[in-house]
Amino acid sequence: MGKFLMLFVFLMGGLMDQSSAQKIITGTYNLRYDNPGDSINAWEGRRDKVATLIKFYDFDCFGTQEGLHHQLEQLHSALSEYDYVGVGRSDGKTSGEYAAIFYKKAKFKPIKSGTFWLSGTDLHHPNKGWDAALPRICTWVALKDKKTGKVFYHFNTHFDHRGIVARAESAKLILKMIQEIAKTNPVILTGDFNVDQNSDSYKLIHQSPKLEDAFEVAPIKMAFNGTFNAFNPNGFTKSRIDHVFISKNFKALRYGVLTASYRKALPEIAEKADSRNFPGQVHLYQSKALLPSDHFPVLVQLEFKDKKSRGRH
Repeated sequence: MGKFLMLFVFLMGGLMDQSSAQKIITGTYNLRYDNPGDSINAWEGRRDKVATLIKFYDFDCFGTQEGLHHQLEQLHSALSEYDYVGVGRSDGKTSGEYAAIFYKKAKFKPIKSGTFWLSGTDLHHPNKGWDAALPRICTWVALKDKKTGKVFYHFNTHFDHRGIVARAESAKLILKMIQEIAKTNPVILTGDFNVDQNSDSYKLIHQSPKLEDAFEVAPIKMAFNGTFNAFNPNGFTKSRIDHVFISKNFKALRYGVLTASYRKALPEIAEKADSRNFPGQVHLYQSKALLPSDHFPVLVQLEFKDKKSRGRH
């Protein structure tokens, strides 16, 4: 009887591990480029907070926007369990902002990857498309789960902040490229789209046959604010301009806008707490609330709808 019990426990444990391995924590995070003019919000003071946030929420893969080469290398050093793919938009190498995708090395094997420019004329070399103010790109990677063998494609982008035509045409182009590159495989599309859930270019993606906004389909949502904060911890908006779209062969389980802040103490105006309420003479300090970036990161937990099928690549 004991042998049968041990076999049952072993089999059930294997099934639980298999089910757990099929869940993916993904997301999107505009890091804010290293701007010397950001003063108290400079990258040097934020980078360890960004790395800690990523570690704490245990992302499996996530898209980033605005990161410059040295920022991504610094994150890479702090996040030793991750690797990343991407190129700079200015030269296709290391110059300019990236739309990099980070993924856990122990969990996924990258099969292939690439970057294309959001343009109506040249997808393969740096250029500005349509009425865009700046060159814009989309980076993608095919990831294979090392335990289950499942393959999915992660696309990540950053739409132009001025070009209305560029944003609409970029949405159409990415949908076309997803069809060509990923075919019928599961797809995650993340990014800073510079438009909220009421815009036409957002609707082109969310209402497409291929993709839907994870916010709209996740049964559990924690979105007490929108996703752009302008480094203002007291600001409020209902607009979500950073999105996670998923293909119909994914099921969204949880969606969250992560509004974590941190404090910079100002000890010169320290206030001593009442020792009757705080044994041990705890000291409270006046402080300034700060944010790790001028965008809040978005987290989505997914699982494959068809748990038996394997992706084709």
